[in-house]
Amino acid sequence: MYRNPLLFLAVLALSACSGNGPGRLEGTWNATKPFPVTVTFRADEMESMGTTKKVSYENKGDEVVVTYLEGANQGRSFRYTIVDDNTIRSDSGTFHRSQ
Repeated sequence: MYRNPLLFLAVLALSACSGNGPGRLEGTWNATKPFPVTVTFRADEMESMGTTKKVSYENKGDEVVVTYLEGANQGRSFRYTIVDDNTIRSDSGTFHRSQ
C-alpha cells in the first residue's frame, strides 16, 4: 500500500501535532472560586464571559499555554495544567469539565 511505512507514520504524526487546537483543554470548563466562570476552548479560539477571542495554543505535556491574539489581553499568555481528564488548574483557579 505505502512504499515506506515509516515515512508515512512520520508524516501522519506531524500532521496530528500541527494545527492550533487546544488538545486536552478542548471543551467547556467551570470554576466557582474566586468567582464563577465558564470557559470553552475550541480550535483557534476560547469563549469566556460571553466573548469569543482568537487564541493560540501550545501543548507541553500536561500544560497548555493559551496566548490571546486579540482583545485587551492580546499578547498575554496563560498556563493551564491538566490535573486529570476532568480538572485543570491555572492562576485563575481550579476548573472542572462541564458535564
